[in-house]
Amino acid sequence: MSNTEESANTKPAHKIRRAGIEVAIWSHTGDKGPWYNVTVNRRYKQGEEWKDGGSFGADDLLPLAKMLDEADTWIASQQRQARQNAA
Repeated sequence: MSNTEESANTKPAHKIRRAGIEVAIWSHTGDKGPWYNVTVNRRYKQGEEWKDGGSFGADDLLPLAKMLDEADTWIASQQRQARQNAA
């Protein structure tokens, strides 16, 4: 678990999951409005125990890139919506 997750002790604003990979989008509020962080995690089973990792194989790269693109699109949508609500 990252420091951001631990300190906030909250759930991600949005998750994207595919084939054991999870992209989590974390929403924060600051003086200039909302801002976002993204964490990437890979779940795998070692023996009988599930583990988390941040290492990805060559076969993971294209799906991961697409997931990150989807995360970017989601964040842009949230930012656009926040600007519209503020106007």
